[in-house]
Amino acid sequence: MTDTTQMQASDRPVVTRFAPSPTGYLHIGGARTALFNWLYARGRGGKFLLRIEDTDRERSTPEATDAILKGLKWLGLDWDGEPISQFARAERHAEVARRMLETGHAYKCFSTPDEIAAFRDQAKAEGRSTMFLSPWRDADPATHPDAPYVIRLKAPRDGETVVRDAVQGDVTFRNDQLDDMVLLRSDGTPTYMLAVVVDDHDMGVTHVIRGDDHLNNAARQMQIYHAMGWEVPVFAHIPLIHGPDGKKLSKRHGAVGLEQYQAMGYPAAGMRNYLARLGWSHGDDEFFTDAQAMAWFDLDGIGRAPARLDFKKLEHICGLHIAAMDDDALMAELEAFMKASGRPELTDKQKQRLSRALYCVKDRAKTFPDLLDKAHFALIDRPVEPDEKAAKILDSVSRGILNQLTPQLQNASWDRDKLEAVVAEVAEANGIGLGKIAGPLRAALAGRTVSPSVFDMMLVLGRDETLARLKDATA
Repeated sequence: MTDTTQMQASDRPVVTRFAPSPTGYLHIGGARTALFNWLYARGRGGKFLLRIEDTDRERSTPEATDAILKGLKWLGLDWDGEPISQFARAERHAEVARRMLETGHAYKCFSTPDEIAAFRDQAKAEGRSTMFLSPWRDADPATHPDAPYVIRLKAPRDGETVVRDAVQGDVTFRNDQLDDMVLLRSDGTPTYMLAVVVDDHDMGVTHVIRGDDHLNNAARQMQIYHAMGWEVPVFAHIPLIHGPDGKKLSKRHGAVGLEQYQAMGYPAAGMRNYLARLGWSHGDDEFFTDAQAMAWFDLDGIGRAPARLDFKKLEHICGLHIAAMDDDALMAELEAFMKASGRPELTDKQKQRLSRALYCVKDRAKTFPDLLDKAHFALIDRPVEPDEKAAKILDSVSRGILNQLTPQLQNASWDRDKLEAVVAEVAEANGIGLGKIAGPLRAALAGRTVSPSVFDMMLVLGRDETLARLKDATA
């Protein structure tokens, strides 16, 4: 009995890869796979490579490739070297198939599609396995016709193939359940299964971290490694991401493309943090930096059960990152968000005010739209148009109090303590609490009944703008 067991990769420097197909948007599940590969390599001083699996010429598009590269850049995942095109390496893949033919690990199969279909129909009718058993597997080359053929792997028929998976544990496949897969089509083009193995070997990949929908592929791909005498990489097949309802993630759950998350206003650092925790854990740690994630991330922390997307948790994590972000970096990402979401560009005046306002609005914002909403007072121009609730507060009595306050503020030192003292004096003179004057003041400065502290707004707006808004409100 043959026991085809996976040989573990040696102690070579770690090399991981992300290999998306450019047939559509970058799925959030693919983004997490890329992140896991990036963290594993970067945390060990290794390389993270990018391969575009563009062999499906009918569905692969340059636009999809650009979207993938753009998405990875936004997420902050840098790769080593230039992205590799799988299609461009077709001749190398074919060369390996021909080499396996020479060494007896592959054979020419002349069976036609009609013959294969007939075989399967008969097997189905007789209740047998429909796995195709080629009559050309052990045929004498002298009997080969002058006709089109495919090159098939001569897979072992006895024993088992054991995939020693770093996440799933040992997974055993009976070899009699694994077919002689096609390596090279009759038109000379390589199949995906062959191309993946050749590319991973040539790129020096030591760890293949990918979705567990590829687990069955691993057993068949291992047979190519063994046939070529190549070292098998460490496999780590991670569970897929499910929606909040526990079903496979799809468009019905909301955004599934990575670019949608940028346009929705989630910060890249928050997305990295949340995606890292989606199926992997380090104790009870929820919020962490990139440096901590790189130091902590390991394959044994990945669970075997599918992870569930939770938008509330995502917003919570993103809010923590917005609050912790450096103001210059936050402004840069805010501007990129506005461009990605199709919002108007900020004027220089808006940028200056928003930059000054960040200290008092970023602590409670969950997303960039949330932050911009809280900074509404800094982004609007005079005259401030109060909303319905704010307009009700600005009654004749309130306007009279603001009229008293305005000249007091004209000569005040523009610091928080002095501003608070002046407002408190006017409130006391009118026999009201500070809260009663803060409402009209908020309505005059922001045009809303909910905003940051009135004193924060006054400091951000400055003396001239604050006084001008008060005069507009009392006119």
